[in-house]
Amino acid sequence: MTMERSRVRALGAAVVSLACLVPVAQAQAPAEGAKKDAAAPAPAAAERPRFPMPQGPRVTSPEVAADGRVTFRILAPKAQSVRLLGDIPSDGPTVPMQPPTGRVLTLGQEGVWDVTVGPLVPGSYRYNFNVDGVSVIDPRNPSTSESNDNTWSLVHVPGADFMDTKQVPHGAVAAVTYYSGALKRFRRMHVYTPPSYETSTERYPVFYLLHGAMDCDDSWWTVGRAGFILDNLIAAGKAKPMIVVMPAGHTGPFSFNPGAPRPPVDEFQADFKGDVVPYVERTYRVLTDRQSRALAGLSMGGSQTLAIAMSDLDRYAYLGVFSSGVFGITGRGPIPPPPGPSFEEQHAAVLDAPALKSGLRLFWFATGKDDFVVETSRATVAMLKKHGFDVACKETAGAHTWINWREYLNEFAPQLFR
Repeated sequence: MTMERSRVRALGAAVVSLACLVPVAQAQAPAEGAKKDAAAPAPAAAERPRFPMPQGPRVTSPEVAADGRVTFRILAPKAQSVRLLGDIPSDGPTVPMQPPTGRVLTLGQEGVWDVTVGPLVPGSYRYNFNVDGVSVIDPRNPSTSESNDNTWSLVHVPGADFMDTKQVPHGAVAAVTYYSGALKRFRRMHVYTPPSYETSTERYPVFYLLHGAMDCDDSWWTVGRAGFILDNLIAAGKAKPMIVVMPAGHTGPFSFNPGAPRPPVDEFQADFKGDVVPYVERTYRVLTDRQSRALAGLSMGGSQTLAIAMSDLDRYAYLGVFSSGVFGITGRGPIPPPPGPSFEEQHAAVLDAPALKSGLRLFWFATGKDDFVVETSRATVAMLKKHGFDVACKETAGAHTWINWREYLNEFAPQLFR
């Protein structure tokens, strides 16, 4: 029986071998009656490229010149109008809390629209194109930056030593997905770890850095250049190595509704205290004492910083408020106070607690003189000083822009954990 099975296997192998040879034999032997001098078969058609190139002229956008001028281009031969929108300075009037008018592109040869702006102040800028009323990112630029409900193209204009990409040790920025028990859904934050984190076993202080309204957890490390700013400060010995946590400050779609009643539950605070901080402290090698925690934010994030500080002041020794304050504190301006007790009335016990003030090493405010919230910042600082807080306040040139906020981070971070 065993010998019979062996013969069957051998016969099967021979049949397979012959079958494999048949096509070769057919190809080598001409068919019966064929002419020996028959023309050779036509060569096979050229292989189609796996990634076919787009039709039309090749467009370079954005193009950054040595003098800081930037040219933006888009191929849109059938468009009737194209505008450039975003952080790029507008060629029309700028109104606080209103969308900018943008810049008009000119139609050139072969359907390419372009505009040159600048020289721009060194830094990163978000932008997109509005083509016949439709917003599109730059199809020739792979660099992007997210906000709460859309994506922007991103261009960096070099020339600012503190935030340029330099030949120094670089940390890592991770996009971290976690489950929020407070909100019953998955959320995301970004976490910067310093260059030494991967190769050491030491524990590091932690800095929670909050974004502004309409932005998201991606914003500080893309348009805000937070990772590069920290890399350069640490390499120069100006800042201590630290972990920087950049959570998502919005818990849903954002709508600007000043004067509306306060929600019964502050969803961001619930997520931040109940999920973000515990996740960081059990996942990363962070120090957990008060003197090893810092909290700061810009605009909406500055307001959130104040709110968290008033409920957890015993947990943070360093606080930073950029272009922000207690919104509505002046009773006028674009952001009126919500109904109900004032901020000062709600937090009277904390504001007048001497023990909490004694462990607070830094309470730092910075706002541009042309910022629409400058009066809010001034009034907030005055209120805190009235209650005995030692507040440092700085007013700079500029307005409510990333140009200022990157500078504020560069000045605030070296003061931490000293």
